[in-house]
Amino acid sequence: MQTFKDRLASLWPGERQSKIATDIDMTMAGFSRIWHEGGLPKAETLKRIKELKGCSIDWLLTGEGEPFPEQSAQAARDTLGNPVNADDFVYVPRYAIEAAAGHGSLVTNETPMFTMAFRKDWINSIISQEVSGLSVISVKGDSMEGVLNDGDTILVQKMNYIRRDGLYVLRINDNLLVKRLQLMPGNVVNVISANDAYPSFEIRLDSESDDVQIIGKVLWFGRYL
Repeated sequence: MQTFKDRLASLWPGERQSKIATDIDMTMAGFSRIWHEGGLPKAETLKRIKELKGCSIDWLLTGEGEPFPEQSAQAARDTLGNPVNADDFVYVPRYAIEAAAGHGSLVTNETPMFTMAFRKDWINSIISQEVSGLSVISVKGDSMEGVLNDGDTILVQKMNYIRRDGLYVLRINDNLLVKRLQLMPGNVVNVISANDAYPSFEIRLDSESDDVQIIGKVLWFGRYL
């Protein structure tokens, strides 16, 4: 937007000249000098425009800087009020889904509730895949008690294979489970619980059954105290 008129018009998109003039308390004769002759309004009028639209007077006059600096500054701040660069973070969808650390929890809702922010440099240091494969869900049950407790929040990297032993989310029938998986010879995987009350069992990675599927690897967990 090269001219004052262009910037002024952008604040009242699609409005008639008479409407803009009325809003900023100008006569049509005075407004016409701005609109058609390239004039500039008085300081009182500039203040009026700022009050109405929240824009920067410097931007309005020169076109330099942010049109709405106060809104931009409020868009991303930490809890102490310090500005934060939103580009430094990855925003991961948080689903209302529970991966059971017990008997299993039926997946009924795959619409994200909201997103959770993680530092991009930290995410890049622990994964090699695209961040689009990340999701956040919760843990239900006590079979992983002491490692992952009921109500814990987990960050999951989507993958359908086992790269190394660790904590994984898997689907058995229509249930999601979070377990420790141990890769054994012959494409056999031990599915291990931390709670001795839940016996371990085996699954075969080369099975053609659709009843078992590895969903992803657990990268991080959070816990309320």
